[in-house]
Amino acid sequence: MLTAFAIFSDGLVYAAYLFLVAVGLTLIFGVMKILNVTHGSFYAFGAYGAATAAGVWFDRGWSDAGGLLFMVGLAMLIGLAIGIVLERGILRFVYGKDEVVIVLVTYAVFLILEDVIVLVWGPRSYAAYQPMVAAGSIDVGDLTLSNYDIGMVVLAAALAAFGYWALKFTRYGKLLTVVIFDREVAAAYGINVKVIYTVTFLIGAMLGALGGAVMAPKISVTLGIGVEVIVLAFAVVAIGGMGSIEGALIGALIVGFGRAAAVHLVPQVELFVIYAVMALVLGFRPHGLFTQPAPRKI
Repeated sequence: MLTAFAIFSDGLVYAAYLFLVAVGLTLIFGVMKILNVTHGSFYAFGAYGAATAAGVWFDRGWSDAGGLLFMVGLAMLIGLAIGIVLERGILRFVYGKDEVVIVLVTYAVFLILEDVIVLVWGPRSYAAYQPMVAAGSIDVGDLTLSNYDIGMVVLAAALAAFGYWALKFTRYGKLLTVVIFDREVAAAYGINVKVIYTVTFLIGAMLGALGGAVMAPKISVTLGIGVEVIVLAFAVVAIGGMGSIEGALIGALIVGFGRAAAVHLVPQVELFVIYAVMALVLGFRPHGLFTQPAPRKI
């Protein structure tokens, strides 16, 4: 029972992390049909921004809760700024081109942004451990659970619920659904597709930065974290179905519990579990578990 509960708790925390880093990627792809490699840069900039904010805030002895809000706020502002520059300065010129061209463009920008990180923060690692230490922990039986991890699970659940509500029951969500289904028909009915694209990309950028900010207290913020995250995010959205928020959630849960089970039961295969799960799912559902219906044009 202790092992089962450990697998459940660890899997839930890892799934929350995966969902937070993948939801922005799947949102951008669902609307814009762009496989955005720079999503890893949004995560990395969010983590570096949060680490910088932690140093500024906590070194002055200010409140712990305010420090966490400051970290998240600064990270999301950085994501917003980078998103505006990228979408308005580069991506809007390649809309409608072949998907391979767009992937290459976003990959090139990703490499540039990796160098920008070195120019701004240098090659050394940063830590933003203060919020996690301040949150403390609780004992559940023989297990000790971090309150910060519990908060991260709550945040991921709230974000999933809010995303579902926004897409299903708000005016913008319904406009978004129309654009996802057929952007040409949406434009013919008077929907400003360019504005929808811009707003969606900026939301995705801020969500990517949010994932980095939330994870900064749990990791060493160092060069290369964006590369690792983009691989994991692609695996999650491939399992759940590109462009589906509920698919990203289910994909994150599948991968999270699968990895946790491997860590506790067969640690030798932990590195391969994510890709094994992806291969298994795609073998039966080549487009993922929750693929959006595609219109058939006659």
